[in-house]
Amino acid sequence: KGLYEEFGPERVIDTPISEGGFVGLCAGAAACGSRAIADLMFIDFATLAMDQILNQAAKMAYLSNGELRMPLTISAIFGIGGSGAAHHSQSLHPWFMYIPGVRVVMPSTPYDLKGLLAAAILDDNLAIVLPHRLLLNVRGDVPAEDYFLPLGQAKVVREGKDLTIVAASLMVVEALAAAQTLAAENVQAEVIDLRTLMPLDEDCICRSVVKTGRLMVVDEGYAPCGVGAEVAAIVQRKVFDYLDAPIERLHTASVSIPYSPPEEGWIRPNAEKIARLAKTML
Repeated sequence: KGLYEEFGPERVIDTPISEGGFVGLCAGAAACGSRAIADLMFIDFATLAMDQILNQAAKMAYLSNGELRMPLTISAIFGIGGSGAAHHSQSLHPWFMYIPGVRVVMPSTPYDLKGLLAAAILDDNLAIVLPHRLLLNVRGDVPAEDYFLPLGQAKVVREGKDLTIVAASLMVVEALAAAQTLAAENVQAEVIDLRTLMPLDEDCICRSVVKTGRLMVVDEGYAPCGVGAEVAAIVQRKVFDYLDAPIERLHTASVSIPYSPPEEGWIRPNAEKIARLAKTML
């Protein structure tokens, strides 16, 4: 609010709805020295700009032998909720984990959103910042002054000794609610907020698994080639000997996102499903 009045039409540009056009414009501006921000509105619309994201912005530093940088930040909401249906509710964040040179940022609190967004803007690499649609109205303390949270640093948001639950964005909220339920049954779950998927804080995850001996990964994306698969592979390779039970993954059902509110709730992970799976692990 007020950005256009403060900075004017040369810096704040209301473009036509052409994602390929304005993402390409921002990539060019970033290559020429600006710190550009493109707002896609919904992550689903990234499909219309994948050539600019994947083949241009993500590869610019490599193709120029390091002569050009890409301080481009792409912002888009994602996630299931509000009957956005099949074209406006997808959780496509794992796509961008697959692309070399891209930062993938998924905050779960207002404080983290400001600090991570600021860090992403000042990073010289392409960054995708993804707030969840159901967190947009969440309130929390946010300092007025500038601050920056390092990309690639996860946070233990609840200490525990019985199992580790790894999540990001809205799934952190669901995991914390599940941990509260489990605590009433004398089960202490440790909850890790990844905050960024790329870079991924492997050390934080592994330290927790060494302590608890059990790992559950909760993600709103689909299971195949997803966040859960990547985290599970890392833990299996690095700290397999510390596991006391098989790694479990909880994901959204592999279907197109429905319009129906009851079906939305049925296909995605939630606190009840997390708590139920945790009990089977124990």
